[in-house]
Amino acid sequence: MAQVIEAEAEKVLHPDCYGYRPGRSALDAVAACRARCMKRDWVVELDIRSFFDTVPWDLAVKAVASVCDLPWVLLYVRRWLEAPLERPDGTTAARERGTAQGSAVSPVIANLFLHWALDMWLVREHPVVQFERYADDAVLHCVTRRQAEQVLAELAQRMAGVGLELHPGKTRIVYCQDGKRRGESAHTAFTFLGYDFRERSAAAPGRKPFRAFLPAVSKDALKKMGRAVRSWKLHLRVDLTEADLARWINPVVRGWMQY
Repeated sequence: MAQVIEAEAEKVLHPDCYGYRPGRSALDAVAACRARCMKRDWVVELDIRSFFDTVPWDLAVKAVASVCDLPWVLLYVRRWLEAPLERPDGTTAARERGTAQGSAVSPVIANLFLHWALDMWLVREHPVVQFERYADDAVLHCVTRRQAEQVLAELAQRMAGVGLELHPGKTRIVYCQDGKRRGESAHTAFTFLGYDFRERSAAAPGRKPFRAFLPAVSKDALKKMGRAVRSWKLHLRVDLTEADLARWINPVVRGWMQY
């Protein structure tokens, strides 16, 4: 069922929607974000509070029906959305909204919902604002602070109109400060898909070191890596050879380095 919906969704989803799509990745979204931060001074860091737990069912089904009106598909989408939550002790709890994370159909439902609720709204109401979206994580690029403030105010109303809420502590306006851009702003850094974007030292062939607004691994991601390494308890693995340790550890570390 997910494959049927995804095939139709691919025909309409916005090019700057990167999550759970063939041929697109989180790093593609990070690369696009990096390039746009160099050209536009202001960013709206967007966070939707508990998105997967609060999606209204009627609008979710409507979003799916916009690309696939097969009766059996819509029947199962409704059943999937309305399925009760099973607790660890075996008891169940009824749900009134939201889509279960981990189900095969949730990613495409989320993409279609936000395609109409966010992406197409931006295209229609603020066509000059560029953005990258990965599932419910999004960054909006604005030319001026005034434009960023206007978009954010209207976006809060838009989200409320579709049953969602912007997280007040995580949604904010950020200035892309670097060696040449020195403006006044309470926030000069943001996090997107495991990367902290902020002013950093940079280098290029034939140039002196300079300051640029660039991404690097976030503090939270580094902490997770540190916890993973400590959990290995390498000082206790005296029963393993160096080759054994390499076969165990290298795939994990290689993944971190490539990301």
